[in-house]
Amino acid sequence: MLTLIRNVEVFAPEPMGRQDLLLANGQIEAMAPQIRLTGSVPLETVEGNGLIACPGFIDSLVHITGGGGEGGFHTRTPAMALTEATLAGVSTVVGALGTDAISRTLPDLIAKCYALRQLGLGCFFYTGGYQVPVRTLLADVSEDVMLLEPCLGVGEVAIADHRSSHPSPQELIRLASQARTGGLLSGKAGVVSIHLGDDPTGLEWLRQSVAQSNLPLSQFYPTHVNRTEAVFQSAIEFGLADGWLDITASTTPELLAQGEVAAAEALRRLLSAGVSPSRVTLSSDGNASLPSFDADGRYQGLQVGRVASLHQAVVAAHELGVPLEQVLACVSRNPATVLGLADRGRLAPGLRADLLLLERDSLAVQALWCGGKAMVQQGRALVTEPF
Repeated sequence: MLTLIRNVEVFAPEPMGRQDLLLANGQIEAMAPQIRLTGSVPLETVEGNGLIACPGFIDSLVHITGGGGEGGFHTRTPAMALTEATLAGVSTVVGALGTDAISRTLPDLIAKCYALRQLGLGCFFYTGGYQVPVRTLLADVSEDVMLLEPCLGVGEVAIADHRSSHPSPQELIRLASQARTGGLLSGKAGVVSIHLGDDPTGLEWLRQSVAQSNLPLSQFYPTHVNRTEAVFQSAIEFGLADGWLDITASTTPELLAQGEVAAAEALRRLLSAGVSPSRVTLSSDGNASLPSFDADGRYQGLQVGRVASLHQAVVAAHELGVPLEQVLACVSRNPATVLGLADRGRLAPGLRADLLLLERDSLAVQALWCGGKAMVQQGRALVTEPF
């Protein structure tokens, strides 16, 4: 079956004007102003009038097996359902463990990753978790990255947070070196996903790790850079030094009241400050716990991160005046670059057919293909989990 999408406004994520797109064999076979086909090959035609075509979103941090537990066993958050991603326009997720890497395990994370892949969603994972020394499935981080195909790096390693193990720069250097070696040997990025707490010194620790080693700054991929105003100001400096920055979309009224910068506003301010649009990503932190603590670190309550927050942040950022191509790059081309996923994140012939159709005015999700497989049509899920 071939799929021909006609007369759609393409953002690849750069604007390409009106185009036709032909999908076949799981990839984009052709993109041109007008594609004509002859013969009797089975063909599904989708009319794209009034729609935008862009790459499916890449969500670089999702707790696909659930997270949380900061308030006790009953506060463990649920695992991600397939449609939580697809109905939000997400075609690829990267799973991670968080605070709880005891009852949440790497074998369970990997099994969930493969389950989502079998259903059609693109899925990868990070080995390890918050704590250092990290737990791995094989001997160390290098082996996990090199020998486990879906493993892209290590993370999310927590720093500057009362829930972290407070790793030293030397421990971060060792982790990053192992991830880098495993990446080099397997053709992967080997990134170190860094969870930032609310202490603004966290990014300085990453700079120290680079200064004390031969590692490039790009080996570290810090997330939650909009956690507090102080952390955000430090992130601006980090971004101006050409470091990667990941903005978290999931939030709560309580976190915003405590000083978190809303994702859309954070993106607008980073770009206004001169940070390169190519160095910023957005992720949802979906299915993570969003706990609240008092001044003495006592647990106050918890809400759950949602993958849908990623799409909501895209819409909000565009409403704030961020050009659509720059917003879309933060959830497609940019995360594909930092994660080393060369086959997705852009729309071009020969690339994986991860394709999202959005309504032009509202940016509502209308249709989604993952690897050429139709997952959503007319805003409704075509593929769901069996249970």
